[in-house]
Amino acid sequence: MNIVVCVKQVPDTETRIRFGPDGRWIDESGVTFVVSPYDEFAVEEGIRIREARGGEVTVVGAGPERVGQALRTCLAMGVDRAIHIKDDAIERADSLTIARALATAIKAIPFDLILMGKYGVGTDNGQVGPMLALLLDIPQVCAVAKIEIGERVVTAHREIEGAIEIVEAPLPALLTAEKGLNEPRYPSLKGIMAAKKKPIDVRDLSFLGISLPAPGSQPIRWQKLEAPPGRGEGKIFRGDPGESAREVVRLLREEAKVI
Repeated sequence: MNIVVCVKQVPDTETRIRFGPDGRWIDESGVTFVVSPYDEFAVEEGIRIREARGGEVTVVGAGPERVGQALRTCLAMGVDRAIHIKDDAIERADSLTIARALATAIKAIPFDLILMGKYGVGTDNGQVGPMLALLLDIPQVCAVAKIEIGERVVTAHREIEGAIEIVEAPLPALLTAEKGLNEPRYPSLKGIMAAKKKPIDVRDLSFLGISLPAPGSQPIRWQKLEAPPGRGEGKIFRGDPGESAREVVRLLREEAKVI
């Protein structure tokens, strides 16, 4: 079974983020970049399916030179092949442009299943997966917590409010991974050493026949990054519970204006 896993490199969630000089992107100096946690679930699931059913797992990532580090991590986990769509500007491109680049690269690969995280941590928009499935004209199931592979069919379990939704789709299909799908493995020393010797197929957008939209013409553009406002001091109510409750209601109505 041939599986393609799409991954995004993101800042480590424990990294302190500073904004760049233009106020539209982060200052990457001193930032530790990692494979997006939801994409790790997708990588692990791809490897597990290959171990059970045979075949090959190819990981695809798009972005600047440093994305190669994320692809090496996936190779160390046990992925067979890696493709790097290398471009410094694509990371800030809109979701449709990224999906087009991934779709063009993937069309040249025989595949039965595409896996990726439900979204890349940081932007959290969750649009690339559905757009990629549309461009490839294959069914999709998003935020999947369990996968069962049958004879040319995949059964996906999704957690919804108060229940489990079970969706069946013909292969090839695209699934996006939810937390709890599995427990991603740590790369072994043997895997890390082997990953250093594995080649990464580097392609740029011109090779794929894709050009980024002209500046200012993208349908979605980064305008400004700013930190969330600081929290004000909390209020502690002491004394008679009834009086405290009435005071809370008054503040919610007159100050917070939420009731």
